[in-house]
Amino acid sequence: MTLELIQGLLLAFFIVVILMPPYIRLLRHFGFAKQIREEGPQSHMVKWGTPTMGGLLLILVVLALFVILRWPVQGGIIAPLLTLLGVGLLGAFDDYLNARTGEGIRARQKLLWQVVVGVAVAWQIQSTYQITAILVPFIGEVRIDPAIYVPFAAFAIVAASNGVNITDGLDGLAGGTLAFAFVSFMIIALVNQPPLQNIALLCALIIGALLGFLWFNVHPAQVFMGDSGSLALGATLAVIALISGQIMVLPLVGLVFVMETLSDIIQIGYYKLSGGKRVFRMAPLHHHFELGGWDEEKITMRFWIIGILAGLLGVTLFSASIRAIH
Repeated sequence: MTLELIQGLLLAFFIVVILMPPYIRLLRHFGFAKQIREEGPQSHMVKWGTPTMGGLLLILVVLALFVILRWPVQGGIIAPLLTLLGVGLLGAFDDYLNARTGEGIRARQKLLWQVVVGVAVAWQIQSTYQITAILVPFIGEVRIDPAIYVPFAAFAIVAASNGVNITDGLDGLAGGTLAFAFVSFMIIALVNQPPLQNIALLCALIIGALLGFLWFNVHPAQVFMGDSGSLALGATLAVIALISGQIMVLPLVGLVFVMETLSDIIQIGYYKLSGGKRVFRMAPLHHHFELGGWDEEKITMRFWIIGILAGLLGVTLFSASIRAIH
């Protein structure tokens, strides 16, 4: 199984590296270029016109490889595959509108579609796995009613999707932290009893595709992930956490995404309550450090380090929850 994961990871990496240059040229030809917000850091204006929607290629490569390697696809893996495709298409449409008009799908409409997908996937997970309990680190299994589990799972999917989307603001930032998060859940899937082999393979393919994407996305980026990648991969990460029974570990594994999201919530809330005052120089958090004088590469690398350490702690907590059961 380990050899298959390595082969799948390398295959996804090389296919993305080979296909990305012509894909970037295709994006340029059709004008799928990033529109930079004027209220953002002025240093980002040089990124105006960089091709976006790079995440769509990752999704197509991962789905194609998984279907080829695991045909016929069994029911237990349908939820993350449909999430990757469904949310990816929603994000791609948002990228298309942003490139054409400078504005994507309205926030409320996007959230509504995310909720619809989240509820549908949460129901599918519950129907497939008949989940009646969730694992809590150091405690073990805690029973949960199916009527509560579905909205809880849907919230986790939507929150993770938007958390990654908020993080995707610096070259290489979201791609790197996502790769580390999927490594953590690949390990968790392998250690599960019985091992979640399909989930582990899907994680390996996503990791390989992300590494291939980072080849072109590290500073200075030649292509951006776009909503097609960030929304879909964030939602898929949550679905994998749900299926592996480790949704309570996800906030730690995805600590960078949590920090970025909370900084946005705190900034907006405090701004409204205080009549215009701010906690951070700019939100989300990576912009705060950027305006504080940190180089973009330094912010990305330090957030990557946090992502690696958080992933290791997440795997440790997973082990603690398993010991609590036994």
